[in-house]
Amino acid sequence: MAIDLTEPLCWESATGDVETMLEELQANIVKAHVRDHLSVLFLHFGERGEAKSLLGELTDLMKSAKTHLEEVRDYKASRDSGEHTPGTPYVGVGLSATGYAQLGIDANRPPDPAFRRGMTASATRSKLQDPTLSLREPAYRGDPEIHAVVMIGDESEYATATRRNDVLGLLPDSVTVLAEETGLSHVNENGDGIEHFGYVDGRSQPLFLTEDINKQRRKTDGTNVWDPACPLGQVIVSDPAAPNPSEHFGSYFVFRKLEQNVQRFKLEEDALAKKLGLEDEEAERAGALLVGRFEDGTPLTLQADAGAHSPVLNNFTYDSDEIGAKCPFHAHIRKMNPRGSGRLETEETERTHLMARRGQTYGTRADDPNADLPPSKRPTGGVGLLFMAFNFDIEQQFEFIQADCANNPGFPGVPHGTPEPGVDGVMGNGPRGPINSPLEWGGSDTRATRNIAPVVTLKGGEYFFMPSLAFLRSLSANRWPE
Repeated sequence: MAIDLTEPLCWESATGDVETMLEELQANIVKAHVRDHLSVLFLHFGERGEAKSLLGELTDLMKSAKTHLEEVRDYKASRDSGEHTPGTPYVGVGLSATGYAQLGIDANRPPDPAFRRGMTASATRSKLQDPTLSLREPAYRGDPEIHAVVMIGDESEYATATRRNDVLGLLPDSVTVLAEETGLSHVNENGDGIEHFGYVDGRSQPLFLTEDINKQRRKTDGTNVWDPACPLGQVIVSDPAAPNPSEHFGSYFVFRKLEQNVQRFKLEEDALAKKLGLEDEEAERAGALLVGRFEDGTPLTLQADAGAHSPVLNNFTYDSDEIGAKCPFHAHIRKMNPRGSGRLETEETERTHLMARRGQTYGTRADDPNADLPPSKRPTGGVGLLFMAFNFDIEQQFEFIQADCANNPGFPGVPHGTPEPGVDGVMGNGPRGPINSPLEWGGSDTRATRNIAPVVTLKGGEYFFMPSLAFLRSLSANRWPE
């Protein structure tokens, strides 16, 4: 069976080349792996031969996409029968462009131009309007270079710590750990994952497996307004350095450490509510105007208040809100995924920018993110999001979403005579002009206010390629001689 990248994949019936691809593809790419507890190690290689041996040895701790999918299937079956069959921890490995060079692999490096220039390059920083390198944490300034990332995750803190120790035990003296990030899930009272501003996060993911797509459609009784289905080729690409690139695949991986100033965000929420005259229970809508959802995940375009949908509803578009009278054009989720309403591209092209996001929150705090507390009780730093996403094309996906959507005051396109949306107040970089918000949900009267002050700060990041397991094993087999 040839690998068809133009359609979603039915993994349970995979045979031939498709089955081989799944057996050699890393977990967490085509389907998210549980990572309630997460350790992210950034490595610098010294001696080339020892680095190659390490990468080969790490494959003994890794699982394939097929094994991961089988574990999920078996876990669900055991849970339904009243038993419990836990999976094994996740270990993922990625290489930067300089990492490939350090291994002596140049001509066969993954070709994506953004990957090859890296996130610390001046051209990348200019395109994304990222802060200068001096404002990043030392490990992410490019000297010494980050050559690899190793991620270890599981639902259990103990299992994660044990596997992390296994990884650290393999590191030779010539490999340096430049930084380590620790992710930890936060949930609301409904059990939904939230980020540190208190909003349900990680929703509206593209789906690449027909099994997941069919399950999603059953939840909506087949009445799909928003279709999450995406072709397999939107998340994986051929691994050019693997023994057989026609069967061995990987994915481009974007990592960004984003610190959140929760106190400032809550102050900005309060200020916006006052400017719009939103009081008492209506004041909660101010935050939803910035995010596009209420804290519990209810989409603002569907209703004027929270609390109507559990689980969180994602089967919606903005077709009934063409002038931004319910969810304004500047709202974070509308700018990041306009669901066919962006106006500047065809819907088919617009969908190609969707990424497989695998982010995780970091940092601990004394306060409950969803509690009714004054802003002064909220953290100003030390907490945030480890943004992680898999791409088939970094420029087409991550960089487009950041530069052409979040940072672009003219996106999405708006009806004639309507003020431009402005920069995404949550994730946008660059100059911040005014934003316009409806005074009443569904009403035509709007009020212009200044955009909120920056509440998210980039602390560092890098671009990686998550190669096939076959490639990683080939390194220790000396397929790439010194």
